[in-house]
Amino acid sequence: MPASTPKRPRIAVLADSDTRWKWGALTAHRIAPGPSMETGAREDAQVGPVLDGFLLRGRATPTPRQLREVGVRADSLREVTAVEFLRAMTEESYDVLVLSLVGGGVQAMLHGLRRAWEGRTSRPVVVTGYVGVVYEKLADGLLLRHGADLVLANSRQDADRFRAVYEGVGADAASVTEVALPFLGGAPYEGERDRYTVVFAAQPSVPESRKDRTYLLDRLVQHARRHPEREVLLKLRSKPGEHTTHIEELPYQKLVQRLDPPANFRLVYGNMGEVLDRTDLLVTVSSTAALESLHRRIPTVVLTDLGVRESLGNHHFVGSGCLASWDQLDAGHRPVPDEEWVSRQGVVADGSYDSAFDAARGRIAELLGRPGGLPPLTPYYTPVTAPGYLPGILARHHLGPDGTPLPGAPAADKEPGPVRQIVRRAARGAYRHGVQRVAPVIRRMGEL
Repeated sequence: MPASTPKRPRIAVLADSDTRWKWGALTAHRIAPGPSMETGAREDAQVGPVLDGFLLRGRATPTPRQLREVGVRADSLREVTAVEFLRAMTEESYDVLVLSLVGGGVQAMLHGLRRAWEGRTSRPVVVTGYVGVVYEKLADGLLLRHGADLVLANSRQDADRFRAVYEGVGADAASVTEVALPFLGGAPYEGERDRYTVVFAAQPSVPESRKDRTYLLDRLVQHARRHPEREVLLKLRSKPGEHTTHIEELPYQKLVQRLDPPANFRLVYGNMGEVLDRTDLLVTVSSTAALESLHRRIPTVVLTDLGVRESLGNHHFVGSGCLASWDQLDAGHRPVPDEEWVSRQGVVADGSYDSAFDAARGRIAELLGRPGGLPPLTPYYTPVTAPGYLPGILARHHLGPDGTPLPGAPAADKEPGPVRQIVRRAARGAYRHGVQRVAPVIRRMGEL
């Protein structure tokens, strides 16, 4: 008699941008209850979890192109408001819920879910975390995420810092669970290819000013002219009009129009892993792509041309051995990463990546098997501990101080009609026009 097929775990992921959907969906596959297995196996429809995706409606809701670029399959995927999502969580049953949102969004959902699940004897294990390195607003972001059953830390260093923050304010730190970035992988670098390829991984908001972005673009084009035998690629996150996790006011696509780059210089989009498959040198200011590259042991440079500054995020790489300038690169310098630094960053280039999520899976299995079910969610912030902060965070998602939807909160029991769709597209277009065209003009006028 054939063995019975094990029940596939059901996981819901709520995300508010393309990057967070990528992190949340891949994390869902990595932490799905059951035996440890390779990413490819977990993504197989017959082996991995049943994955339902929810995209929180807002300025950065991913476009179909951005979703295709992420390349993670979901059994269902729909756009929702916060109130619509909370309703869905009362109507459907899941084993795990991954909140892949900005900190304020996580906090609002934790309070909304606590209220929505009031009186229930069972609920999903709630998981949250960060999409990359944490180099700013450490305490603020962490406390907004407190209350989830698991707060994932992408490295040993982050796990230590997370626990210190929680314990320092008297909050329970048991939720902090060390994992690794879920999108690491790919073939290890085996040496220079026939056509040496340099990739600059651009970021939407770093650096911010036209002067600095133009400088970096000019240096990249100069490098292509100096090395006609090389292929020089500018890897972009989004196309004009699309938004990512961060707002991009000055897209490189527009800045490059004033230049006359050589034939060996190109703009590229697509999955970062596929671009790294042909990369011989990865250059960035502070993109998480640097960690993906280091994981594969691809030569990686974090630029110091604009300084090593917290506002740029490249201060995170102090001690990595990867800091260098364009002048040094043009002169032939190739950095050698510090192995101890790399091992503390969740890069796990030593081959232990497959086991990096075992602790999270074990913790989830333990919680799912807890006699009597799970207790109510208990965030650190409450109307008592943060009466001047919490209500505003909840109100942005149309929730009252106790997590109850406010009267008139946007919600719908059916798909939006044609008029509503047109209005929504127009509103997004106006917002993007304001960010990319009007706001920079106003700032320049203010500098006169």
